[in-house]
Amino acid sequence: MKLRIRHLAILSLSSLLIAAGCGNNNNNATTNASNATNAPAATTEVPLAPVAEKLNIKVSFYPMYEFTKNVAGDLADVEAMIPAGIEPHDWEPTAQDMAKITAADILVYNGAGMEGWVDQVLDSASDSKLVAVEASKGLQIIDGFEEEEEAPAETSNANAKADEHEHSGLDPHVWLDPALAIQEVRIIEGALSAAAPENAEAFTANADTYVAKLEQLNQEFKDGLRDTKRKDFITQHAAFGYLAKEYGLTQVPIAGLSPEQEPSAAKMAEIVDFAKAHDVKTIFFETLVSSSVADTIAKEIGAKSAVLNPIEGLTDEDRSNNLDYLGIMRLNLEALKLALNE
Repeated sequence: MKLRIRHLAILSLSSLLIAAGCGNNNNNATTNASNATNAPAATTEVPLAPVAEKLNIKVSFYPMYEFTKNVAGDLADVEAMIPAGIEPHDWEPTAQDMAKITAADILVYNGAGMEGWVDQVLDSASDSKLVAVEASKGLQIIDGFEEEEEAPAETSNANAKADEHEHSGLDPHVWLDPALAIQEVRIIEGALSAAAPENAEAFTANADTYVAKLEQLNQEFKDGLRDTKRKDFITQHAAFGYLAKEYGLTQVPIAGLSPEQEPSAAKMAEIVDFAKAHDVKTIFFETLVSSSVADTIAKEIGAKSAVLNPIEGLTDEDRSNNLDYLGIMRLNLEALKLALNE
């Protein structure tokens, strides 16, 4: 931890020397008093305590900013690398971004495949003091999937496996489950405390305050989703697997983990059939990407479309309404309660 030492403060203390004499010689008394008055002032140097420099923390995208800022408080400068309003799945850092991260004390990222650029950044920062914090490390990560693609008729048998439902690895959207968000906050707290142990008590107190809010949010989700009429919901983007698992729901995604992915015609027909069979009246889409796929299916079955926000970044509207993670999650809860009780 770097320390910046303030200049030593110099305090001037005036000494008043009182002459004491005996006898009856008034001239000697006056001379002694004059000499005492003109004596040089004594000085004492009192050093101030060293002031710890704030941690310089870079984070990948909005949820990591929200969690880290609530733990750090005023004891760190926290900056999100992915700008607000930008879809983070395919964001790549510029050379300037790389330099910023390399110069930081700490990089906080979600992990589980969310930030594909992290390995490159960490390789380039191998000789720096940068501490990388994977907020999802140690959590139970579930498998994700990408939408199947139809192979052309002329495709050979060897390549016909493109028709199959292929797994894409891991689902990174752990922050959408408040119970897992709590664990991410605690992981961040531990990393900050290790980096600046002199502030560990403050980081713990800040984390405790924020975790209490997340625990309240978790309870609201439990209470609000416990007795809904239905348990399945259709989403344009497969971002809500953790939330569904935590609260006993079933996510039916139109497309896979990438919000930009276009579903095949077969998948669209499958979703339409499911929606009709289960009398689904709401198709969820998300912010930061086009709602055209959800709107198409909603029109086909006579349903409506509505937002279920994966909180991958704040929109201009979110910011103008002073919304944060907690506020958007409560909007998600209300949207789910309406859809699941239609």
